Amino acid sequence: MPTHKLVALWVLAAAMIGIGVLHFVRPKPFVRIVPKYLPAPLALVYISGLFEILGGIGLLIPETRAWAAWGLIALYVAVFPANVYMLTDNVSLDPRKPIPRWALWLRLPFQLVFIAWAYWFTS
Repeated sequence: MPTHKLVALWVLAAAMIGIGVLHFVRPKPFVRIVPKYLPAPLALVYISGLFEILGGIGLLIPETRAWAAWGLIALYVAVFPANVYMLTDNVSLDPRKPIPRWALWLRLPFQLVFIAWAYWFTS
C-alpha cells in the first residue's frame, strides 16, 4: 500500500476509534443530536459508537479491511439524519456553543468525503 494511502488509513481508523470511544465516555452531546423521531437515543449513541470503534479497528486488519470500510459507509449513511437534524432544528453538541448554519450546511456534503474515504479501502 502506498504511504499516502497507509497514512489516510491510519488517520481514518484513529478518528473512528476516537470518536467511537467518546460516544461511551461522553454520550450526552451525541444524544442531543439524535433526531427526536428515533427511539432510544442513548442506545443509538452506544450502538453507533460501538460500530465506529469496530470499523476503525477493522480497517487496521487486512483481512477485515474491506468489510470494515463497507460497514463505515453504511454507518455514515445511517447517521446522516443526525446531520440533517442539527441543521433543521439548530441543534449542536454543546448548547452553549451553537454551530454556525454555514458549517452545518457544509457538513452535509462533507459526509460524502467520509464515504469516499472509506470506499478507498473497500478493495
